[in-house]
Amino acid sequence: MSKQPNPHIGSSFDEYLAAEGILDACEEQAIKELLAEQVARAMQEQGLTRTAMAARMQTSRAALNRLLDPTNPSVTLHTLQKAAQVIGKRLRLELVDTAE
Repeated sequence: MSKQPNPHIGSSFDEYLAAEGILDACEEQAIKELLAEQVARAMQEQGLTRTAMAARMQTSRAALNRLLDPTNPSVTLHTLQKAAQVIGKRLRLELVDTAE
C-alpha cells in the first residue's frame, strides 16, 4: 500500500502560515509582542514605573498601557519613538524584500 506524501514536508512555517492566510497577522502580532517586551524590560532595568515612563514620554498612562499590551494593535509610530527615546534606544524600521 502506497502512502500519500505530505505536501507540507519541506515547506517552511512561513509558507504554511501564508497558505492558511494568516502570515501577515502572525508577523504583526510577533512584532508587537517583541516591542512591548523590550520596552517593559528596559523600564524594569531602569526602575521606571508606568507613571514615570508616561510622564517622561509626555503622554497618558493609557497610551503607555496600549504600547505595553501585546494584544493591542493601536500603537502609533510616534508613541514607539517616544518610548524608545525615553529608554535610551532608537526605533529602527526597514522594508525588506518578500522574495528570498
